[in-house]
Amino acid sequence: MKLASILAAAALACASAGAYANADLAKQKNCTACHAIDKKLVGPAYKDVAAKYASDKEAVGKLTKKVREGGTGVWGQIPMPANPQVTAAEAETLVKWVLEQK
Repeated sequence: MKLASILAAAALACASAGAYANADLAKQKNCTACHAIDKKLVGPAYKDVAAKYASDKEAVGKLTKKVREGGTGVWGQIPMPANPQVTAAEAETLVKWVLEQK
């Protein structure tokens, strides 16, 4: 019984560490200059993005491309600039994290 509790605590710690690591990656890549988890800044809140794409099975691919290439029109006329300094792997990590913000 103790082993199960230890394993559960370890899994929770790993999941939390991943969430913090991805928030740190968002800060490092300057995403937080325009986005916040729960409120609109220049761009939409991460929670709003997660809600909008919750049922879209292609969201990870679409949004990963948008992070890297930029875009406009989905959330209004303020464009999202391209972020070529963000690797494809980093963009996918960030997008998956954003989509978990509910």
